[in-house]
Amino acid sequence: MKQSSSRGSAGGPSGFVRIISGKWRGKKLPVADAAGLRPTTDRVKETLFNWLMQDTAQSTVLDCFAGSGSLGLEALSRYAAYLTLVEKAPALARQLQQHLKALAASNAEVVNADCLQWLQRPAQRQYNLVLIDPPFRQGLALPCCLALEQQGWLTDSALIYLETEKELALGTIPANWQLLKEKVAGQLAYRLFLRHSSR
Repeated sequence: MKQSSSRGSAGGPSGFVRIISGKWRGKKLPVADAAGLRPTTDRVKETLFNWLMQDTAQSTVLDCFAGSGSLGLEALSRYAAYLTLVEKAPALARQLQQHLKALAASNAEVVNADCLQWLQRPAQRQYNLVLIDPPFRQGLALPCCLALEQQGWLTDSALIYLETEKELALGTIPANWQLLKEKVAGQLAYRLFLRHSSR
């Protein structure tokens, strides 16, 4: 069975993702069933955007392993300047396009690609907020972090959100990423990093 890239609705099998705040507050967007689609709970999402309260508006956002688009669309609702959603599964990528159309969001794009392969090329754009929530236990999180750093995708003071299985060791996180916030909830750990220029 094909493993898709990332997360599901805020309420699990209820079939929709809910935008918590911002210009589309309360909006529910349908989510198709897909193998490997894992929910980011409303509680975790709310904590993340509390952390980012001063930093989401006018940011340029990259949502790696976008899945349902829950995190990226939340950032766009909270007045991010631009959003790139990267999703490997064609059906989920099509659904993300439909979401952007339904929201009349012209400041966003969907890239239907394997995120790690896509990040291995020299950056076409730099991002100051990156959301990384890959399928658990597939060895995707740390290679994604390294590719972002090595290929020049990040601004000097970019913020990086990383949601992983709680047991994942972070030994190869780029040395110039400072851990700002960290929480564990059940089987997952979620963290916010600040990138310092390595120059």
